[in-house]
Amino acid sequence: MAELDDVISRARGGDEAAFVVLFRTYQPLLLRYLRGVAHDVCDDLASEVWLDVVRGLKTFTGDESGFRGWLFTIARRRVIDMRRTRTRRPEIPLAEPPDDTIAPDAAWEVDRSFSTDRAIALISKLPTEQAEVVLLRVVAGLDVPAVAEIVGRRSATVRVQSHRGLRRLAEILGEPDAAVTGTP
Repeated sequence: MAELDDVISRARGGDEAAFVVLFRTYQPLLLRYLRGVAHDVCDDLASEVWLDVVRGLKTFTGDESGFRGWLFTIARRRVIDMRRTRTRRPEIPLAEPPDDTIAPDAAWEVDRSFSTDRAIALISKLPTEQAEVVLLRVVAGLDVPAVAEIVGRRSATVRVQSHRGLRRLAEILGEPDAAVTGTP
């Protein structure tokens, strides 16, 4: 995508409008990935990822594919950091406010209308490694070598995890109750 390569180049040079294009292009993909691996804090993590992108964009080198891989590498590292923090300092949840006091998020409503939330909910039921690989391959649109680099595994392992994850999703969808309720 030559035009996105140009947008990335302009954003690296400080062009705010180019950064807005990057954000609008990749934010939906990023949120879908984060909803699958860290549903309860996906918006917070996405904000942190974009802050990291802003901080490191001037030093980034590469094309659109490289940018996408870099973005999801940052996202994965943020998820890992969040999980480590939760392990060290578990949170005690407070009572949730009534649903009618929370305004719906426009992006979430758009995703919901296309049943993306159901697909991501099904993917999040997979083992963590499989869910992550499936999300990076399908939602983020990354190729096997890029996913292998992000998750720190061999390409063959990524292919196997992706295949097993997709096969398990097909099994879940084939179960009569899962097709209606979204549960295995």
